[in-house]
Amino acid sequence: MSEQIISQRQDLTYLSWDKIRNSSGTAGSFLKAYFELNGVKTYYKLSNYDAYKGIIGHECVNEVIVDRLLSYWGIDHLSYQLIHADILVNDTPITTWLCASKDFKKPSEGKIALDAYYQVEHQDGESPLEFCIRNGWEATLYKMLVLDYVILNRDRHGANIEVLRDRKARMIRLAPLFDHGLSLLFSCMDENALDKADVLEDRRVNNFIGSQATRDNLSLIPVGKRPELKPVDEQVVATLMDGLDEALPSAWREKIGRMILLRWKAYEDFCHQG
Repeated sequence: MSEQIISQRQDLTYLSWDKIRNSSGTAGSFLKAYFELNGVKTYYKLSNYDAYKGIIGHECVNEVIVDRLLSYWGIDHLSYQLIHADILVNDTPITTWLCASKDFKKPSEGKIALDAYYQVEHQDGESPLEFCIRNGWEATLYKMLVLDYVILNRDRHGANIEVLRDRKARMIRLAPLFDHGLSLLFSCMDENALDKADVLEDRRVNNFIGSQATRDNLSLIPVGKRPELKPVDEQVVATLMDGLDEALPSAWREKIGRMILLRWKAYEDFCHQG
């Protein structure tokens, strides 16, 4: 996992950052950049940025934690690298942690947001989940619903699920899972908020598939089709947090680890109830 985290500060002051919408309802915004070298694009993303306070979130660290969890479960997803770097935002120097990823599209593929694709291609009266099942994406969507419950993903809107289309090969596929920053305890900006956070609380979420409650969405999965995922225990949680000491304070690492463990156990209890 050492290659996934670059702790030695990198000079990334050449990157140009663009603002994107913050759909979480919290203050601040998210900045993205990309750099192309020899035809290969690398995409960079910052945690929540406030024009006055600077970087105030840890969404980039969340991306790496969830990346590791998805790898452990063997679920297709976008991989992230966590980088300690010097950057410039509005000509202001900032030293921060950011995450980098590569393009998951093949050269012959185009992409479209799932909600846009659904809008054009769905049948009358067909729900987004029914639409995905008809297209053969049922197993992936069920794994996604379990993941989003365990990490309390607050932002699985219709553009955070993508469809990849290869017109020449006449093939479509669901993109690997991506964009998990607004999960775990992303909204806890200080230790007071962290102490008060109930890791089992099912907060309101922005979902395209199912309802606005991740716990309720587990009921969308038929009993006989619940994903067979490897269990999460304290050793697994320790692996998820490995090497993050400099990027995330211990209080956050400990509570995020407890959150993942307890929500996994709650999912197991849900399955045992039939």
